[in-house]
Amino acid sequence: MTQRAVRGPLGVAVIGTGRMGADHVRRIDRVVSGARVTAVADVDAERVKAVADRVDGCTPYTDPAAALAAPDVDAVVVASPGPAHEAVLSAALARGLPVLCEKPLTPDAASALRVMEAEQRTGRRLVQVGFMRRYDREYLDLKALLDGGSLGRPLMLHHRHRNADSPPWFTNEMLVNDSVVHEMDITRWLLGQEITAVTVLRPRPSGNAPGGLDDPQFVVFETDGGALADVEIYVNCRFGYQVQAEAVCENGTARVGDASGMRVDTAGRWGGGIAAGFMERFEAAYDRQVQAWVDATRRGEVTGPSCWDGYAAAAVCEAGVRAQAEGRRVEVELAPRPALYR
Repeated sequence: MTQRAVRGPLGVAVIGTGRMGADHVRRIDRVVSGARVTAVADVDAERVKAVADRVDGCTPYTDPAAALAAPDVDAVVVASPGPAHEAVLSAALARGLPVLCEKPLTPDAASALRVMEAEQRTGRRLVQVGFMRRYDREYLDLKALLDGGSLGRPLMLHHRHRNADSPPWFTNEMLVNDSVVHEMDITRWLLGQEITAVTVLRPRPSGNAPGGLDDPQFVVFETDGGALADVEIYVNCRFGYQVQAEAVCENGTARVGDASGMRVDTAGRWGGGIAAGFMERFEAAYDRQVQAWVDATRRGEVTGPSCWDGYAAAAVCEAGVRAQAEGRRVEVELAPRPALYR
């Protein structure tokens, strides 16, 4: 069964109007073609009204269910906190509404599995998970290179994920669930392999790390295709936001994420700019992701990361948090992959 195509602009409800949700409202209203924001929902009545007032024809709601039921809503963007995702996704699936859901799909594997099972009962894919790195131009180029086979079989991936600083409430578990989750997904996507085990190693913490946060950490993935991937996660590096990946293959290597903007040589020094944060670094990827979702939804299709990808990421996160806490290698437990996602 396929979903219906949409004639005219896609009417989108954005659930959650915090930093990410408000940015998606701006993106759909001003950047993306073929869609308009017709509803926004948030428990914060003042905030949701302020966001709605900036968009012509947009109605604010404090109840997500009411926004989903609005007659001018054809599809949904979920940008609320992770614990609220399952309820919104379940309601959207019950109405047959296509969804772009910011990661995580849900905060744990059990609830992600429930969402995946609910989608299967509809008989078609309706949910895309917002792993935006898959839409970054450099990662797309690396994926095409690896799939082309000119470098031979990928043997290892080296990832570096650095933030200038972290909020005081950031925890060790969040290093895995909120940060390294991106490397989990991009590793699976680049290699076309599932992650089977996780090990987390911790050096002596940086003096820049807030009390109680073991930062940086070193995470190692094993895959069912025999590859290894490592992640340096360092969220208090102080110098900016930096994401890099290097693939080591049988016949060569390829790396993305190096600063490719203008280099300046002056006064005995050379250098360039480093992004301040993830939204600046991946702004074009977010734009490309949402445009692709809108275009596919209007055609009656879902083409991006699936509920299976969201579930797999949640399962790897759980293994990663256990490996982190117990100081040992932990195997990933995955349910059989349903036919809908093959």
